[in-house]
Parts: sequence; C-alpha cells; structure tokens
Amino acid sequence: MPFGVSAASLREEGALRVTLGFACHQGFVFSLFYLGWNRALGGGAFAFERADLFGTLLCMVLAFALLRAASPRARDALLAGPLLWCYAALLVLGSLVPALAESGAGGIALESLLVGIPGGLMLAAWGRALGRRPVERAVPEVLVAFATAATACLVVSSVPVPGAPLVLKFLPLGSAFSLQGSQRRAGAPLDPARGAGESPSFTLGDLVATKEQRAETARLSKKIVAGTALFGLAAGFMETFGSDPGMASTPAFAATLVLLVLFCIAALQLLAGGALGADASDDAEGPLDAAYRLALLVMMAGFLFVPVLGAFGVPGESIVLAGYLGLICVLVSLFLVMAKITGQDAALSFARGFAALYAGEMAGVVLGNGIELFEPAGQAPYAVAAFAGLAALFAYLFLFTERDFRALSVIVRDADRFEDACAAIADEFGLSKREAEVLPLALRGRTGERIAAELFISKSTVETHLRRIYAKTGTHGRQELIDLGERAVRSLGGGA
Repeated sequence: MPFGVSAASLREEGALRVTLGFACHQGFVFSLFYLGWNRALGGGAFAFERADLFGTLLCMVLAFALLRAASPRARDALLAGPLLWCYAALLVLGSLVPALAESGAGGIALESLLVGIPGGLMLAAWGRALGRRPVERAVPEVLVAFATAATACLVVSSVPVPGAPLVLKFLPLGSAFSLQGSQRRAGAPLDPARGAGESPSFTLGDLVATKEQRAETARLSKKIVAGTALFGLAAGFMETFGSDPGMASTPAFAATLVLLVLFCIAALQLLAGGALGADASDDAEGPLDAAYRLALLVMMAGFLFVPVLGAFGVPGESIVLAGYLGLICVLVSLFLVMAKITGQDAALSFARGFAALYAGEMAGVVLGNGIELFEPAGQAPYAVAAFAGLAALFAYLFLFTERDFRALSVIVRDADRFEDACAAIADEFGLSKREAEVLPLALRGRTGERIAAELFISKSTVETHLRRIYAKTGTHGRQELIDLGERAVRSLGGGA
C-alpha cells in the first residue's frame, strides 16, 4: 500500500480535519516546551534548569499510568468528547499560568498539573483517533501535521507584535474540536449497551483493569521501549544546557522549525516512493526505516556540530532538537504500527511509548543538571553533547535498529491484508456493522467468551451474530469461516 498525501486524499474520510487537529495539538506542544522561558528552581550554581519542562513531563507520565491502569470502560470515559473540551480548557489555562502567576515553585507546580495531566490524556486520545485510521494514511498525516504545526509556530513567533505567541496557547480548542468530530465519525462508544450520547455508568469493578487486561497492554517490545527512553534521555540532556535560567528555553528554535519542516518534506518523499512492508525480505528497505535513519542522521549531525556552529548563530543543539522532533514523528508511526499488530487500543500504545520517551527525557534533564553542576562551565556543553550523542548512538545500533522497522513493516502489511480481507467479506455478503466487528475476532480463533469480553456484549449475543455470519456467508461453522478468510487473504496477495 503506497504512502502519500494529496489534496484528494486529505479530503477523504475526514483526513483534513484529523491532520489539522493533530497539527493544533503539536503546535501547542511546540509553543509550550520550546517557545517559553527556561524557568529554574533555586538559584546560582544549584539552580535546577527546565523545572517547568520536568514537571509537565512528570504529570504526563502520571496520566499515561492512569490510562494503563484503567479498565476499558473507564478509559472510554476519560477519553470521551465532553472531557476533551475540559482538557482543552485546562491546557489553555495552564499555559497562561506563567503570564498570570508568579514563576516560583508554586507557579511551576500549578502549570505542570494543569498542562501535564490533560496533555497526556489528549495525546492518548489522539493515539486512539489516529489508530482508527489505516496506517498507510495515518503515517503521512502525522508528518503533514508536524510540518503544519512547525510552520504555524514559525510564522507566529516571527510576527513583530508583543504577545503574538499567546495565540498558540488556544490551539487545544481546535484539537478538541477535531477529536470530537473524529469520535462522531467513528460511531458509538466501545460499549454497545449505551448510546452515542449517553454517559457511562460504572461499578467499582469497572474502574480497575484485570490482570489479563494489564498484561495485554504491555505487549510492546522491551527493546523498543528501552531505545525510546534513551532517545528521550539524549534530548533531555541537550534541552538542559541550551539556555540559562531566565532566557528563552530554545533561543534558536526558528532554525529548528525550518529543519523540522524540511525533514517532514523529505520523509513524505520517502513514504511516497515506498510502501509499508512492500517486500517481505529482511534486507529490503522500507520507507519508515529510511525516515528513522534520516532523523538519527540529523540528530547526530547536531551533536557533532555543537562546538562548531555556535559561532555562526546556529547552535548544534537546535539541529539535535530538529532531529529529535523528526524522530518523534517516526515514533508516532511506530506506536500506531504496534497497536495494529497487537490489536490493542492505540491510546494504550501511545501511553506506553510516550511514557518511556518522556521518562527518558526527564532523566536527561536531571543528569544534564548534574553535569552542569560538577563540570567546569567551559566544558559542560561538550560533555553533555558527547554523553547525549553516545546514548542516541547506542539506542540506534543496539536497541532500536532499522531491522526492527523492517520486521514490523512485514507484519503490519499482513495485518492490513487481513483487515482488507475482512472488509471484503463483510461487503460481499452484506454483514451488518456489528457482524463485521465480530468477524475478524472469529477468524483469529477467539472464543465466544473472549469476543464477548472484547466487544462488551453477552456471549449469547456473540453466538447470535456468529449464526447470522455463517448463514450469510454460506459456511457451516468456525473452520469453514476461517477457510473463507484464508481464501480472501490469498486473493489479496497474502500468500498461502
């Protein structure tokens, strides 16, 4: 399935709304993390720099932990449309705290809570919204959204009007508007017993996930999570010494934004020229691993040029940040791919992946502050850059390799063909919407009890749907239905 974004494809199935909505989310994140000020706790040699970033990331990680511990019904409630508007309002309010309140420890803590918790939940909601879309559409849309967000931040920050960047603080409202529209298009909530506009009701047992549900959400590779954390560590190092307390948090962010837009354009070209999993060979290069390599190349170039480019007004750390933000684009794609492979809610895939990334980034901020405290002032930037570069290189060579992307590309290609086969069967035999949801679970060999648990319906309802599927498809049991599914996959080029 070839990647690519055209004007026509952006109009299909609400793609333009999703792309612009996710761009609003990312534009807000860029403005929050990189267009503000380096606020520290303490003073002098013992000042803890980027305390605002550390606190916000900590609260986001706590929000991800809350989602992972919640049951599916509680998770649906946390990510429901009405609450998304509440999160957006809190994000706007929290981002305005520095302008309305004191910048001491209390102000930083308040901002972190108001921005971090709802910010993490909004990001997970975007994971779910993007996860509902085919991967070959969602990945380019993510890149276009990042490029759009970077361009908007660059334009707004260049306007010679005091307070112009405050406009970016209201972007969460556009994000919530897009998410609610995406939810309406996706249909009713996961629990079919309640209507699309009804509020969920809970028992105490609904609020805590079972051991089996928690195990299901932990299926992302430990190696990939460790690599993601190391990339966050490298970024946290560089963000610590990019400026001094009281200065702009990222003085050369305009250069970063330009480089990020160029990266997104280059990555889109790579995606347009390839297909995810187009070749089953382990040695075949796919578009995602090429984009991953490009992001790492930009990061490593920044590490190498830290001592060189500062005199020319383009600090190496701005190049590192551009590579890191480009890498986040690739990671978002990876988290979507992993959600498709495991069959889990993409909100959980985002929660696990970004929790590792942000935990690594927090560790980088802490260790970066430590290096600045104990190293001579003139040597600290080079020590931090060397340490961060080694961490990123280790992750690239030993934890999070291109071969991982290639293997995932083959797996997700087969997953796409399976979904296409299910859609073809549903269309050919006139299955209802609920029967079409039961079909792939039945073809994967799920028991009636497991299907009932996953779709939140009774076992007798599952059996009724299965009998209707058998009647419509002319099959006489589960094995004949599986045989039909295998023939449909083969007809799409999936092999024997």
